[in-house]
Amino acid sequence: MENAESSDSRKSVKGICPGFYRIGHIVLLVFFLTLSSYVVTGSLALAMDAEAVQSSIESGDSHASGVSGRPAYELGPEDVLSIDVWKDEILSRGVSVRPDGRITFPLIGEIIAEGRNVNDLTIEINERLSKFVSDPRVTVAVSKVNSYKIYVIGKVLKAGEFLLGQNADVMQALSLAGGLTPFARESSIRILRRVEGQQKVHEFDYSEVLEGKNLAQNIILRRGDVVMVP
Repeated sequence: MENAESSDSRKSVKGICPGFYRIGHIVLLVFFLTLSSYVVTGSLALAMDAEAVQSSIESGDSHASGVSGRPAYELGPEDVLSIDVWKDEILSRGVSVRPDGRITFPLIGEIIAEGRNVNDLTIEINERLSKFVSDPRVTVAVSKVNSYKIYVIGKVLKAGEFLLGQNADVMQALSLAGGLTPFARESSIRILRRVEGQQKVHEFDYSEVLEGKNLAQNIILRRGDVVMVP
């Protein structure tokens, strides 16, 4: 009797064990799948973080290089520059751009400044001065803008020369001149621009721009441009 009960007990245990094994396998499988999911998620997060960091670095580099919507200011006659040479008060000085577009600096002589930006001029002065001074470390800054002048003539309330401190388009120039007179021919305004010694003419229709049409004609004015209002 006891042997029969013992035999039945062993059979019961044997029947239960495979079930436990199957459950154990399932638990292990779930565990490994969950672990794999965490690893994949973590890897993706790290990749996204790295991409974000790289994007931030690239964005910082573009800002550091001065890349923007506005072009760098081009120097012109009568602009006043401050040129500083590190730890050298004798060489450091203020200079004005002459009517011929040049400046004169000790040791290196004449340099063309007109049409160039500050960074470009700084590099040349530093390179040429390094032949005479060890590690000069030159800094160039525009201390006074005198060359960005435009002219508005004709049937406006206040014709004349206008010295600008920032970029201005045709509509802004007409505003500086007090606006058009009642007898001005709004559709026949012209902008005269000298390019490499040649006169170029840009047409401007005031009434069109006022209505929000053909806005491309409202160009940014350059140094020396003349706005003519017939």
